[in-house]
Amino acid sequence: MEKDEIRRAFGIRLKTLRKQRKWTQKELAAELDIGFSQFNKYECGLHIPPMEKLIQLSELFDTSLDYLLTGSRSEERPLHNMRLLERFRALESFSTYDKEAVIVIIDAMIVKNRVERALRPLEER
Repeated sequence: MEKDEIRRAFGIRLKTLRKQRKWTQKELAAELDIGFSQFNKYECGLHIPPMEKLIQLSELFDTSLDYLLTGSRSEERPLHNMRLLERFRALESFSTYDKEAVIVIIDAMIVKNRVERALRPLEER
């Protein structure tokens, strides 16, 4: 794949992800702390962002760098938070009952977070 094709494909993925979130280019550029024209160049496939901006984009869109750059969706997303990783490893030694209790709590927190994110656009109106 040529560099031009890679940049264009990246721009298309970026635009698709942004539109899925219903963000404008200006909103996302502000979130990335870059100018609108620079962001527009990313989306048009003229430039690829520097590594720190790619990482920021992957976190904003809750996706992998691999997907942003290649379009390949890996089913496994590595856990980067070492504190969480240490705690999950410690949970391995818990009884099945205790593990299930922790899973119920985590599931509740995930639902709470999704509801809060879903309501956020309504609150900003």
